[in-house]
Amino acid sequence: MTQPLTGKQILIVEDEPVFRSLLDSWLLSLGATTLLAGDGVDALELMTTSKPDLMICDLAMPRMNGLMLIESLRNQGDQTPVLVISATENMADIAKALRLGVQDVVLKPVKDFNRLKETIFACIYPNMFNSRVEEEERLFQDWDALVGNPQAAANLLQELQPPVQQVLSGCRVNYRQLVSAENPGLVLDIAPISSQDLAFYCLDVTRAGNNGVLAALLLRALFNGLLQEQLSHQRQRQRLPEMGALLKQVNQLLRQANLPGQFPLLVGYYHSDLKNLILVSAGLNASLNTGDHHIQISNGVPLGTLGNTYLNQLSQRCDSWQCQVWGAGGRLRLMLSAE
Repeated sequence: MTQPLTGKQILIVEDEPVFRSLLDSWLLSLGATTLLAGDGVDALELMTTSKPDLMICDLAMPRMNGLMLIESLRNQGDQTPVLVISATENMADIAKALRLGVQDVVLKPVKDFNRLKETIFACIYPNMFNSRVEEEERLFQDWDALVGNPQAAANLLQELQPPVQQVLSGCRVNYRQLVSAENPGLVLDIAPISSQDLAFYCLDVTRAGNNGVLAALLLRALFNGLLQEQLSHQRQRQRLPEMGALLKQVNQLLRQANLPGQFPLLVGYYHSDLKNLILVSAGLNASLNTGDHHIQISNGVPLGTLGNTYLNQLSQRCDSWQCQVWGAGGRLRLMLSAE
């Protein structure tokens, strides 16, 4: 049987010898051929005679770091796909890497190699995968311009709003803004995680001025990756995701991105096979109606207010539900029915 990466050459640029050797052995087992470099200088030298199908690159390295390496390649017109695997917690570095056109960013330590394999396939075979990579690149390639042009940021955010009716992960989903306004108020994003589960969030962008819109754009680009990481940890224990832990990560990322303000946020997760809904609120009021139950969710403390998060969470089994969310930015009703 042909191995999935047969015929593909991958350049590993990593200064940590143990992780470099681990990646090398793993990629060879999938059929790839590999090139190894300890830093950006070695990588540039190798690429004078080789044209890899993918470069896997760390950011923090001696002599020439990953950002300098990627920038050097792009300045030469080299568009080799790049997957960054890094332990950085600096959002500015991640944003710059995405602006330079890398395909994806994976954070160390890498614990789910099946997920890493899917990411590598998506980098090498982009037309075979439905991903939001192009959208993420669009968000970050003009990040500095968006920071300096609040109206352009608001217009882009409006363009990225999901359809009001769609079928995702075996569920029929629709929503309605109950208060319309020219300026963004409550911003919704909803996306499939797999064929059985989906996630969504609602962010009130009115409490942080221009930073609210920027936070919504940042969250749209990074939310799915953060949730996938959380799910990979919990699947090993056969548990549902810890959405509270996810919100703590988002709170830290907003601080690292230097976006001060208050960011009322509600996140949700629904598994269509288990019929299980999880809702977590940090600053937004919500009510849940399942037909059998009507539950009020108190608002908690908006993200960005404190270093820690103070959340309200509920978990409910249901085939269909309606969730109304409200805050300073208006009201929104989200409805879901498992098919």
